Amino acid sequence: MSHSISSLHIQLIKLSSTVLNYLSKANYTTPEGTNVSTKSILESLLSHQNLNADPQISEAQLHNSIKDFALACALLSSSQSSNHELLSWVPHDLSFVASSAFVEFSRSYCRSDFGERNEKRVSEILGFDCGLVSEEKRLFVELMLEVMPLLKESIKESCIDKCSDGDEISAASARAPVGFAIIAAFQFRWFVSQVDYPHLGKLCNLVIPCGLTALDHWSSEVKGQGMISFVHLARNVHATELGWYEDVILDACCQNMASADEIWHLVVEMSILLATHIQRSNPRSPWFERILNEMLSHLERQPRNTDRRIAWLTFVEPLFHAVGLVLLAHFRRVFPLFFQWMHADDNETVLLVLKQVQTVIRLTWIRNTAYIERLVDELVVLYKEAALKTAREEIRTNVLEILVLLQQCKGLQFQSAWDKHRDDPNLASLSSSLTCDIAA
Repeated sequence: MSHSISSLHIQLIKLSSTVLNYLSKANYTTPEGTNVSTKSILESLLSHQNLNADPQISEAQLHNSIKDFALACALLSSSQSSNHELLSWVPHDLSFVASSAFVEFSRSYCRSDFGERNEKRVSEILGFDCGLVSEEKRLFVELMLEVMPLLKESIKESCIDKCSDGDEISAASARAPVGFAIIAAFQFRWFVSQVDYPHLGKLCNLVIPCGLTALDHWSSEVKGQGMISFVHLARNVHATELGWYEDVILDACCQNMASADEIWHLVVEMSILLATHIQRSNPRSPWFERILNEMLSHLERQPRNTDRRIAWLTFVEPLFHAVGLVLLAHFRRVFPLFFQWMHADDNETVLLVLKQVQTVIRLTWIRNTAYIERLVDELVVLYKEAALKTAREEIRTNVLEILVLLQQCKGLQFQSAWDKHRDDPNLASLSSSLTCDIAA
């Protein structure tokens, strides 16, 4: 065993030295307004015992060095998906070298006596065979037992807390700069993203508490990494594996609906994925009601916010399918937004709206509503407006498909709404298509 530990330590030093060499060549200036130096943190994590091989190194010492190496590689690897000033300076070649170094070490670790011994220990604690995970990712899984609580604590140190003697708010950021929480959030997201189905479900009790702490943070950057992690979680675990966290997670989704513009698309995607995943067999779930109302409230306050409406229209369809006919109860809020967005300046909004209008009609047959006539009128106006849009043909094709669908499901009510437009010379082609459809 001692030879195995010594060999692993030598390889760890070699790989760390390679990463450090690339790191030393990277241009770096500590961002203004913060005393958190990402480069110094990375150098500290990679400088195991000053990179001197120790034939007498203990298992505990080696394990701690491996953990630090993994945290450094996770941070460098995650930098490629960030524009944040704490990570944007990392060059692609440094990120690539770190990722490759970790994979190489992970394989050697898994094939060593030391790795096999730890694998058995961690498997017993987690309750599943870590040996089923690929060699490239097994070390990440094994380290989660220790890393997740550490990252959670690092994020929590700069959260905003309630004072124990009342309702007043105190900023924990006075104790720890937010930069440490941002770095920990990126490391957390990277660790989580390395594990997928079916293994991630076995780690929920480790991942979810840290993820909820990230969602509870005041920093948009920290929240965003937590949201990305929950999106990955929703796509890679069974709903039953979320256990007692279901309501807490969905409540966190609602609480975060007021997030900043730059991460609103993430909270929408996360909330819809988690809600439909957890409550998929219950269309009348109060969580569907609450989440949909929260989203609509924010959209009603900022109907002209292009990014928000596009994000919602892009991700909302699974939620519509999950609630089905219950959508009728939300028509009074949904359709006014649809009618306004149909005439937006950008083609993307218009096409997404038309897609979701079709979805709503197919799911509800828009029965017993007063929106048929208004919908026909708005579609006719849009058909004419499309003449000035670059996506003219695509928009008009979608409008025709919706009118045909209305014709099929509403019959006489549609005919009554269409009659006042039938003789409009600007709609001759549209009228001909609808007439042909009737004849067919």
